[in-house]
Amino acid sequence: MNILELQKTANEIRKGIVSGVHAAKAGHPGGSLSAAEIFTYLYFEEMNVDPKNPKDPNRDRFVLSKGHTAPGLYATLAEKGYFPKEDLLTLRHLGSYLQGHPDMKHIPGVDMSSGSLGQGISAAAGMALGAKLQKKDFRVYTLLGDGEIQEGQVWEAAMFAGAKKLDNLVVIVDNNDLQIDGRVGDVNTPYPIDQKFEAFNFHVINVADGNDFEQLKAAFDEAHTVKGMPVAIIAKTLKGKGVSFMEDQAGWHGKAPNDEEYKVAMAELEKAGEALCQK
Repeated sequence: MNILELQKTANEIRKGIVSGVHAAKAGHPGGSLSAAEIFTYLYFEEMNVDPKNPKDPNRDRFVLSKGHTAPGLYATLAEKGYFPKEDLLTLRHLGSYLQGHPDMKHIPGVDMSSGSLGQGISAAAGMALGAKLQKKDFRVYTLLGDGEIQEGQVWEAAMFAGAKKLDNLVVIVDNNDLQIDGRVGDVNTPYPIDQKFEAFNFHVINVADGNDFEQLKAAFDEAHTVKGMPVAIIAKTLKGKGVSFMEDQAGWHGKAPNDEEYKVAMAELEKAGEALCQK
């Protein structure tokens, strides 16, 4: 895909996020929207995956360590063709396979169940080591929140990944600077994030705008050149990106839009999509 096609895809994924969370009357739109470009780049450009063969043993793996942003992952998987897009409207409903956190047993394309913060990166590190032991060349990607990295288990996993020289592991931090209780720096500052990962023997790539595809491309291209150590991509993003009233607002971490807010959000995304079609 070229940059414009990726931008159009990310906009469609944003529509899926907003529609799913609205239909559920619950969920986490803010951190799903901030990561829309990251999800898009991974599934439509970076990773070796095939929705027609979701259990391919040689596929790349993705673990959503910040599992509460499942609406973003689900919208991406639907856009990629793993399951029908209309199923997004069953999010969190009784009997739906699309619940509030990813479930590897019931959702095509989900490689690891996640939700309890800190556990996803640990599973990803284990998958990466497993690939090494089996002499397979697939890569493992995991997406963390900047609030999530306040969890001690994240750094145990980072120490392990650095010690084992897991150069097939790419850790991405969605650094939108907000968590449920406010600014991450006010709650329990994780900064400087880059220096912490460097201390655990990671090659660190800082992305000034993680909602910009050209910058993401440069970061993932650089990651492929790294040998002998895992990679951490620290992507500065905007929470709620693409929906004006949700942008940079901690209150939209875990709240669904009402009917009126949904109409406004979808109108904005439709307008953004139309503008992209004019390019």
